[in-house]
Amino acid sequence: MSVRSNSSRDRLLQTAESLILQQGFAGTSIDHILEKAALTKGGFFYHFKGKAELAKALVQRYLEGDSQIFDGLFVRARSLSEDPLHQLLIFLNLFAEMMNDLEETHPGCLVAGFTYETQQFDDEVRALIKQGVLSWREMITAQLAAIDEVYLPRQETQRETLADMFTAIVEGGIILSRIFQSNDRIRDQILLYRDYLRLLYENNLKPV
Repeated sequence: MSVRSNSSRDRLLQTAESLILQQGFAGTSIDHILEKAALTKGGFFYHFKGKAELAKALVQRYLEGDSQIFDGLFVRARSLSEDPLHQLLIFLNLFAEMMNDLEETHPGCLVAGFTYETQQFDDEVRALIKQGVLSWREMITAQLAAIDEVYLPRQETQRETLADMFTAIVEGGIILSRIFQSNDRIRDQILLYRDYLRLLYENNLKPV
């Protein structure tokens, strides 16, 4: 019973995310989700009290997926280098390759999409959306702090601003990829961010 319930819940979330990325949250009805997922209303309300609870589950699921992907890439990057700058450069290269290797054009970012429809959500969902953006900032800021222990930036910069640049580039790259139907757009934007960090820090070690 529990296996079936988990399977139907996952199918609901996956179907809902796919439709919402295409049509927006307001433009996607529960009935349409159920039709595509081949489930009944009873099946929906077994898992969720309503559309608001579905939205919360979708954001949580999306953020957990992001966290797993980024954690995995950083683990791999840190296994390949002990230098904090090279770790970040490797992470960005791995991430760019992963985006480029997607079988289909990137479908879009659920958190970014929800940001455009914040009036549709309650405070709890809005807080989750904000936390998702902050988690990206904190991830990159922590690595930049480690880099600043070893390297001097060639120009004055704020860590949080430089970390937010990662978010802006990824989200902007997703938009470009969707417009041009090519994942090389997001790949190239991530690699440009990587190049910028190299120009900012590489071969500029702090004096011992």
